[in-house]
Amino acid sequence: MPYPRYTKAQLEKIVFTQLDNLNAIHDLLRIMKLQNELIENASKKLKDEILDFKKHVNYSDGKR
Repeated sequence: MPYPRYTKAQLEKIVFTQLDNLNAIHDLLRIMKLQNELIENASKKLKDEILDFKKHVNYSDGKR
């Protein structure tokens, strides 16, 4: 089966479309990285708050 023939203009369009897609993926990965950092910071803060709360609660007699 013969391969399709493309003009230079068609190939350039394909390459630039791929480049646009790669740039879009890069932007999405950067956003995901930032979101991951925000989630990690929120988790750490929540963990610290839980530990602080546990220090103030006496579980042995159920009183605060």
